[in-house]
Amino acid sequence: MIKLAIYGKGGIGKSTITSNLAAAFASLGKRVIQIGCDPKADSTVSLLGGKAVQPVMDYMRKYDHEPEHIEDIAQEGFGHILCIETGGPTPGLGCAGRGIITTFQLLKDLKLFEIYKPDAVLYDVLGDVVCGGFAAPIREGYAQEVLIVTSGEKMSLYAAGNICKAVHNFADRGYAKVRGIILNRRNVENEAGKVAAFAQEEGLPILADIPRSRDILRFEDMGRTAVEGNPDLPVSRKFFALAHELMGDGRDG
Repeated sequence: MIKLAIYGKGGIGKSTITSNLAAAFASLGKRVIQIGCDPKADSTVSLLGGKAVQPVMDYMRKYDHEPEHIEDIAQEGFGHILCIETGGPTPGLGCAGRGIITTFQLLKDLKLFEIYKPDAVLYDVLGDVVCGGFAAPIREGYAQEVLIVTSGEKMSLYAAGNICKAVHNFADRGYAKVRGIILNRRNVENEAGKVAAFAQEEGLPILADIPRSRDILRFEDMGRTAVEGNPDLPVSRKFFALAHELMGDGRDG
């Protein structure tokens, strides 16, 4: 089982990357869980036909008790991917990161991994502030490796640098390590060069270079990933190649 935490600045396209990667894993016959760790709770929408699963924190507020079964807070999407969203507190009240901590403890109590036996677990995590609950996938041992999504934009690279620092701070504790960079292009000037320079400075490989694609947006409007919509598209093949790389078989999809 591989366990990946996918971090990046808000709005950089983490959910798009995560969902397409999850769809690629599933299309390769892998059993996949995707856990959205953002209060917006929209990580898995494109795996569920555009319909959102009820977030864990919403369930607990609605019923005033913890769910007793995984099925109460999870829904299967494309390729039988199990989709879970942590959600967050009532707007203006409480700490958003607390929802992640609460959810992770609940999933542990419900023996999610023992019951579902996934081949791949993907955590889609907001990376603007890597503290508290947002650092839980790194420091609590839930994820083995971190993927950082960035463009060539200044603030995106700044956030990526902070994520690297946060991971390095836990390096001596045997927690997750950064596997590499995913360049999600925004077509800014000298984008590839800027990201390559950042990756070299951090000593990290660029694992994937995802082009700006109208096909991704077109299928997201349908509530689907590009991988589901048309697995033969060039951008879809990028995700298959990344899936093979992360699984360690070295194939190009």
